[in-house]
Amino acid sequence: MSFSKEQLERYSRHIILKEIGVKGQKRLSEAKVLIIGAGGLGAPAALYLAAAGVGRIGIADADRVDLSNLQRQIIHSTNDLGKEKALSAAESMRAINPETRVEAQVCFVSADNIGALVADYDVILDGTDNCPAKFLINDACVLAKKPFSHAGIIRFRGQLMTYVPGQGPCYRCAFREPPPPDAVPTCSQAGVIGAMAGVIGSLQALEAIKYFTGAGTLLTGALLTYDALTQEFRKIRLPRRESCEVCGTHPTITAPFDYAGAVCEIAP
Repeated sequence: MSFSKEQLERYSRHIILKEIGVKGQKRLSEAKVLIIGAGGLGAPAALYLAAAGVGRIGIADADRVDLSNLQRQIIHSTNDLGKEKALSAAESMRAINPETRVEAQVCFVSADNIGALVADYDVILDGTDNCPAKFLINDACVLAKKPFSHAGIIRFRGQLMTYVPGQGPCYRCAFREPPPPDAVPTCSQAGVIGAMAGVIGSLQALEAIKYFTGAGTLLTGALLTYDALTQEFRKIRLPRRESCEVCGTHPTITAPFDYAGAVCEIAP
């Protein structure tokens, strides 16, 4: 593949980086990323991945844009109120980069459809807002041998980790199973500072870009936490748990499943 003059100009700031160059940009143009959740985390991740020239991006969300979303979900505008988030996000991504193939999936993620959703993509980004959905995404990606980026935000705090098959622990290695219902509030219950979504969602996009280009070191085997009030990042090493129910030596989870009573709010 050779880049046109316009493409060379569009991606010039990537191409002059020795860690990316023309070869890395070509890999991005061939990359396929699925973003589950077109909300606070998915919004900046989707915009940056489209701008970066990722060739194919899927965006899955069944919710509609409402006024309370606009404080942080920067992929949507006031004119999008009432529109399906997946469709609104797809329009914004195409506006930034018409070369990116965007696939809007207007659906909630469940055990019934997640296998088909992740099958055609190289990397998955988890932009959901509830623990059961995060475990579902983890299990589906581990079973399908798909790398994915986990992230979560609430109030003034955020966290991030990356799973790559064979290179480190999965989300369940660290957290095992969801907490009891209502034990952990969602952003709609506890609040979240809007720019926090930009920080953590952008880091998810960066992890995907690094995965495809080979630049730098990924957050495999580590949980990165961020406290916006103190402006402090902390990296916590995470060991792989040999007894993990899905990625361990003798796994007991062999298919994705939905936790009973889970409320699948899709994105913070």
